[in-house]
Amino acid sequence: MKRKMIEIDERRCNGCGACAAACHEGAIAMVNGKARLIRDDYCDGLGDCLPACPTGAIRFVEREAAAYDAAAVRAHKARASQGGGCPSSRAAELRPAEEGPSVEAVAPSPAVVPSPAAVPSPAAVPSPAVNRLRNWPVQIKLAPVNAPYFNGAKLLVAADCTAYAYAGFHEAFLRGRVALVGCPKLDGVDYAEKLTEILRQNDVREVTVVRMQVPCCGGLEAAVKRALQASGKFLPWQVITLSIDGRILD
Repeated sequence: MKRKMIEIDERRCNGCGACAAACHEGAIAMVNGKARLIRDDYCDGLGDCLPACPTGAIRFVEREAAAYDAAAVRAHKARASQGGGCPSSRAAELRPAEEGPSVEAVAPSPAVVPSPAAVPSPAAVPSPAVNRLRNWPVQIKLAPVNAPYFNGAKLLVAADCTAYAYAGFHEAFLRGRVALVGCPKLDGVDYAEKLTEILRQNDVREVTVVRMQVPCCGGLEAAVKRALQASGKFLPWQVITLSIDGRILD
């Protein structure tokens, strides 16, 4: 049958997730950082998602499509409420252990690459330091723009290599902050639009960028700068650069 349906222009979609949140039927999902209509019979054609889109990436078209199926939508929503759906893009506010006195960044001991025989078994590895992660997801492409953990947040935007290069990453950088991570070279996207909407739509208090000294990390720093300018907000921010052997350079 022919009926009115939404159409999403992925070229204009900035991956904010506002349309998916506005869709009461669960017809829209975030796939590889872009909004996508997942099933025609989940879409009622009423268009609650249209005004939620900040970039105008959604419009109505009339085309051949399966009829709206209210029973299928109810089953879909029931599965989602029981933990169904992709956990990688489901927003969650985590509760790390009570945070004691701040531990400032401390350079780790010089890295030593062990021989295969020297690598301990999992059972022999001592308990890790306290996990300071406060939010999920952490990937910039997957994070919903309106996630509740952004309000009042100290935002950490980090290159994904930094957690491996710096041994004390959780204590030095993640403590008390909401984390977003990405790699502009691997993702091949400009994060500025997504970060701009996060800053515009939430009461973010400050921004810290942690990047590697390698040139491709400059794209992450530049995206944050553009987002701060485009958001129209004057927020305190800083950039911390790490060397590939785990030293803080500035």
